[in-house]
Amino acid sequence: MRAMTFLEGFNHLEDDCIYLEIIEKNEGNREELPYYYYVIYLQSGIQIGKISIRIGHNKHSYYNGNIGYEIYPEHRGKKHSLRACKLVLEVARAHGMNFLYICCAENNVPSRKIIESPGAKLQEIKVPPKDYIFIMKGCPRKESTVWIY
Repeated sequence: MRAMTFLEGFNHLEDDCIYLEIIEKNEGNREELPYYYYVIYLQSGIQIGKISIRIGHNKHSYYNGNIGYEIYPEHRGKKHSLRACKLVLEVARAHGMNFLYICCAENNVPSRKIIESPGAKLQEIKVPPKDYIFIMKGCPRKESTVWIY
């Protein structure tokens, strides 16, 4: 496996409402893609969640997505995850990625709305295969929606 080259200039990303601070740059392994991992803060400095952007594509990223985010319950419903997704899109573009997979559980309506907002197109709804990395690590096999930006 070739080593990942992390790009300069992406340790801090912000818009007028939130900012992201890098907490990890992980080179990945044979199955997991390299990724940037951020804490999400309101501009006031309050931590409200986390987001990662995985660089590249493989069979596992198809079911896991290139973007993963979590907004703490008390901060949900304010489109902070959409803002954070738009910020990490800059990182993907800088790495030459011309499309991204983003996934959520089929019944996760709030995430589906966030995913659809910037114009993602539904690819399919599918149960990941048995050799999907997270099933092999003991996660339950459930249907997920796969979207393409």
